[in-house]
Amino acid sequence: MRGYQFRKERPILNYIADFMCLRLKLLIEVDGITHLNEERQRKDKIRDQTLKDLGYTTLRFTSGEVLYETDKVRKQIEAWIDQNAKVPPPKARPKNRSRANRTRKTTKPKK
Repeated sequence: MRGYQFRKERPILNYIADFMCLRLKLLIEVDGITHLNEERQRKDKIRDQTLKDLGYTTLRFTSGEVLYETDKVRKQIEAWIDQNAKVPPPKARPKNRSRANRTRKTTKPKK
């Protein structure tokens, strides 16, 4: 998104982030029905603060938002990136450069 790489289910401290962009220190959490529980919400706040103290930002969305309001979620993430990105995205890798598609230079045997 916006040239930044997000990885899913990444460990950080004793937690697993649903999605993480290490370069932006941005975490995306998709909260299902279990996050409606008061105890779970209390733990989420503690987790978010702990990670904030390490410089991470957590954006939370409900699973319903992700499933049914995808454009809204995308726009909110892009807006956060546009407003907060302090480092440029990495340069794009060349396309079609998979290991199978690369040609190796071969040397001719000496006579």
